[in-house]
Amino acid sequence: MTESLKRVFAAKKAHGVPAFVTFVTAGYPSPADTVPLMFAMADGGADVIELGVPFSDPIADGPAIQDSNNVALAFEVSYAHVLGMLRDARNKGLTTPVLLMGYYNPLLSYGEEKAVQDAAAAGANGFIMVDLPPEEAIRFRSICTREGISYVPLVAPSTSLARIKFLASIADSFIYVVSKMGTTGSSAEVAMNVELPQLLARIRAYTPVPLAVGFGVATRAHFQSVAAAGSDGVVVGSRIVSLIKASPPGEMLGNVRKFCAELTNHASTMPTPAHIANGAGAQAVPAAPSPALPVPAAPAAIPAELKVTEPTVLPSRFGAFGGQYVPEALVDALAELEEAHKAALADPAFWAEFESFYGYINRPSRLYHAERLSAYAGGANIWFKREDLNHTGSHKINNAIGQILLARRIGKKRIIAETGAGQHGVATATACARFGLECVVYMGAEDVRRQALNVFRMKMLGAKVGAVIPVHSGSKTLKDAINEAMRDWVTNLSTTHYLVGSAIGPHPFPTIVRDFQRIIGREIKAQMAEIKGKLPDVVVACVGGGSNAIGTFYDFIKEDGVRIVGVEAGGDGVDTARHSATLALGTPGVLHGVRTYLLQSPTGQIIETHSISAGLDYPGVGPEHAWLKDSGRAQYIVANDEEALRGFRMCTQLEGIIPALESAHAVWGAVQIAKTLPKDQDVVLCLSGRGDKDVEQISEILPGQWADKLDWHIEM
Repeated sequence: MTESLKRVFAAKKAHGVPAFVTFVTAGYPSPADTVPLMFAMADGGADVIELGVPFSDPIADGPAIQDSNNVALAFEVSYAHVLGMLRDARNKGLTTPVLLMGYYNPLLSYGEEKAVQDAAAAGANGFIMVDLPPEEAIRFRSICTREGISYVPLVAPSTSLARIKFLASIADSFIYVVSKMGTTGSSAEVAMNVELPQLLARIRAYTPVPLAVGFGVATRAHFQSVAAAGSDGVVVGSRIVSLIKASPPGEMLGNVRKFCAELTNHASTMPTPAHIANGAGAQAVPAAPSPALPVPAAPAAIPAELKVTEPTVLPSRFGAFGGQYVPEALVDALAELEEAHKAALADPAFWAEFESFYGYINRPSRLYHAERLSAYAGGANIWFKREDLNHTGSHKINNAIGQILLARRIGKKRIIAETGAGQHGVATATACARFGLECVVYMGAEDVRRQALNVFRMKMLGAKVGAVIPVHSGSKTLKDAINEAMRDWVTNLSTTHYLVGSAIGPHPFPTIVRDFQRIIGREIKAQMAEIKGKLPDVVVACVGGGSNAIGTFYDFIKEDGVRIVGVEAGGDGVDTARHSATLALGTPGVLHGVRTYLLQSPTGQIIETHSISAGLDYPGVGPEHAWLKDSGRAQYIVANDEEALRGFRMCTQLEGIIPALESAHAVWGAVQIAKTLPKDQDVVLCLSGRGDKDVEQISEILPGQWADKLDWHIEM
């Protein structure tokens, strides 16, 4: 299978023209169209076809391919269905090499070894995995080698020379060169990257492997420009997907075939291909294969001067969780960030500067004995760690200030962030205002609606682009805001720092966020020692992505006598499909660059979640929490929407403290735990945020169902 790809590039090179590589999402615009479209592209001159495997959260793709994924998933197209389409095409005579292109989680869900074996059996020639860099693909690559199919590495304009050398050393058929930073997409009005010849020359210094250039090719002029730059192949994807969408009924196949032929000047006139009953074309098999280019087949065959001497290290993990499952363009940016963070941690001057903002943040936050709530529980003492009294109203300001100082250290002056409940957005906008930095915040349209007060606060603080860019894709909540923020970051790496708000995402983000939030647990330790002369017996925090929780828990992980409890959002109930109880009901997978527990379908698609609290409405969780769960060191329980509202009411009416709805989940959990413990024990919960932002939402949902269910009637 790998040999077929080599022969294609050798044959095109012998004719002095680049190979033409096309793309279509399997199942778009319908499952019945995929095989005919593959034949139409082949008949139009495609030398290699990329068959897209649909995924719910394609973070490196632009609107055209995002939409095609959504359409295919509406038809419930799975990885198994994609293989069935390929098998059907092969049975009907398609001889063009086919690469499966997509994201790792559907294959991981299918079973990594089975996914490769079944792909080879169906007739696939290789894989292009957008978020599976080779350091994360050691086992995957070995399976591909054993099955005789190709793992195609990617090189981006941001890829360092050392890394280019490494990627070149593992290429067995060709290298996919990303022509520009950003997401997939094309426009006839946008010129190709003028630095493309230099990028190709940098790669060629390390390998004879063919180079195929993609991203942004839309016209014959683009095709010629890429060919003139020295590329061995030209990849066209989004333009074909857009053409399919724009084609009137009955004209799609002809339009695609014509476009491919015109782009490559395949023929001035082409005979109409034969069609079988379902519309698939018949393709002639070449009489004899062309000789393959002398591409190194395995590391042993690499000349000594091309061998990699730099060590490759697997990214940081917490047990089986963590890592860096990201598009190639982000790999070196993450390495830069990791080195900057390590240097900052070791620099007393950095920490002195961070601590100089404690007065601004309002640190240390107070430890408050909730006497009336404790009496209500009738058991252990309940203490609040008052992160709600921090500047901006939550724990988020700790991380925002820390990462802003880190961003300044590496010279980034544009800050982007994602937000759910809006507290991280407010903290980021606040810190950017304090330091005079540009700020862009992404927020799901549903969260914009239910957190209108925080949206207005961000606008007042001067965050750019209307303070918030509403995200209208997917469930319109935190997951989708993260998708858009990552697409922005990959487009603007040279100027932009992505200020991730929770303990999620690829390494080093979970560690960075934890390191700036662990001040919570450190202060709890010191304050309990001062007040009670001992450690708490239990620490409790709500868990969505898990930043306030890991900040609370981290310094107690090695304290065996302290019980650690996280409280997830149960939504309508864990016996329904509407919840956000990721650790309770999720399974391991890969999303947003990290391996962790996810709420996903059996075929690896990320499912929509629900919580009354926007900040907990997320289908993943920080990888350190996943490790704490699997190791048994921490316990994770669930509070549903009703229980969170009861916790909200208890805290409000017994202590005169209006908590954030996120924190209300922890209030409920802490009360249930305290009930089971003797009066001489102490339960400390992180009151992660105040509830001003949620009062309007409560006033809207309380009348009617909730007022009767909770017996909480407020006269308006």
